[in-house]
Amino acid sequence: MIYAVLLIGLAAGVPVALAIIAALLVFMGLGEAPYSLRVVATEMFKGMNSFPLLAIPLFVLAGEVMNESGITSRIIAFANVIVGRLRAGLALVNIWASVIFAGLSGSAVADTSAIGRVFIPEMEKHGYSRPFAAALTAASSVIGPIIPPSIPVIIYALIVSGVSVPALFLAGIVPGILLAIFLSVFVMLTVKVDHGHEAAGMMAEPAGKAILGGILPLLMPVFVVGSILLGIVTPTEAASFAVAYALFLGVFVYRNIRLTALPRLFAEAMRDSSVILIIIAAVSAANWLLTYNRVPNMLTDWVLTNVDSKTAFLIATILLFLFVGLFLEGIAAMLVLVPILHPIAVSLGVDPVHFGILVIFNLMIGLITPPLGLCLFVAEGIAQVGMARLTWAILPFFAVEVLVLVILTFVPETVIWLPRAMGY
Repeated sequence: MIYAVLLIGLAAGVPVALAIIAALLVFMGLGEAPYSLRVVATEMFKGMNSFPLLAIPLFVLAGEVMNESGITSRIIAFANVIVGRLRAGLALVNIWASVIFAGLSGSAVADTSAIGRVFIPEMEKHGYSRPFAAALTAASSVIGPIIPPSIPVIIYALIVSGVSVPALFLAGIVPGILLAIFLSVFVMLTVKVDHGHEAAGMMAEPAGKAILGGILPLLMPVFVVGSILLGIVTPTEAASFAVAYALFLGVFVYRNIRLTALPRLFAEAMRDSSVILIIIAAVSAANWLLTYNRVPNMLTDWVLTNVDSKTAFLIATILLFLFVGLFLEGIAAMLVLVPILHPIAVSLGVDPVHFGILVIFNLMIGLITPPLGLCLFVAEGIAQVGMARLTWAILPFFAVEVLVLVILTFVPETVIWLPRAMGY
C-alpha cells in the first residue's frame, strides 16, 4: 500500500516530500499499534530538531545575497582572465566560473541559473550551439555542491554521526577541481573552432581590475572553510558569518543591494530552504518506519552475506545511486539510502569520508540526468531548446562525470589525501 501511494504520487508529479508524507499517512492510518498518525508528525519534528540544520537556510541566504550583489559578473571576469584566451575560451570560462561560484553558493541549481543566463546566449552568439551551451552549463554546475561550503555535505554529516564536516569539506576540493579539469580537457578536444579570442572580448575590462574585482568574493569560502578547519567556529556559526560577509559586500562595498530588497531576499531564501527542510522532515518519518521494521538490519545482513568484497559493493553502490538519481531528488535519496549503506561500507573497510564524497558526487550527477534532473530543467528553461535536444547534448558530459566518479571510487587517495594531510 505504502509503495503504491508513493509511486502514484511521484508519477502524478507530486513533490517527493509530499508524496512520502501522503504514503506514510495512509499506511499509519490503516495500520495497528504502534502505527499511528501521531507518529508521522512526531518523527517529522524530531528530524527537524537539530541545531546544525540552521546552517542550511543560512548558506542558502548567503547564496541569494551573493547573487543579488552582482558577484556573478565579477566571477566571470576573473575566470576570463585565467582561461579566456585558451582554445574553447568561452566554454572554459563557463566551467571555471562554476568552480569559483561553487565556493559562494554551494548550490548546483543556483549556479545553473546565475551563470546560464549570461553564458548560454553569449556562447550561442560566438558560434557554439545553444544545446551545447546549455548542457555545458548544467554539467559544470554539478561542481557546486562538491566544493565547500556545501549544503549536501552538512546534511550528510547530520545523517552519519562521527563523520567530520571539515574533513568532508576538504575531501570535496580535489574531486571538484578534478571534474573541472576533465570537463575542460573534453571541451578543448571536441570544440572544433578556436573561440578563445571571443572569450577574451566578452569581458572588456582590464585584467588587473577583473582580478581585483574577484578577490573579495573569493575570500568568502576561504574565511568560511578556514574558520571551520581552525576550530574557531562550527559549520552553523560559519554559515552566519557567510551571510554577514555577503551582506557587507552587497550593501556597503558593491552597493548593489538596497535595504528595501532584503525582505525579498530573505523570503526567497526561506522558500528555497523550506523545500530542503520539508524533505528532511518527511524522510525522517519514513526512516522511523524502516528502522522499526528492521529493514536496514536485514539489508545489511543480506549484503554482508552475499557481497564479499569492497570493490563489488562500491560498484553496486554507484549503479544504485545512478539509477535512483533518475527518479529521486538527491537529498531525499541521500536521506533514505545513506543510513542503510553507510554501516555496510564501514563494515567492508570503506573510509567514511571517502564514501560520503562518493555518495554526494554520485547524487549530484543525478541533477543532470533526465527525467527529473533539476539542473536540466533550469538550463532548458533558459535555453528553450527542448528537453530532448538538451538530453542528447548532455550525454557526453554525463559520460565524463561518470569517468571521474569511477576514478574517485577506485583511487580513494584522490579524495582522502587532503583531509589526512590536514590531520583529519
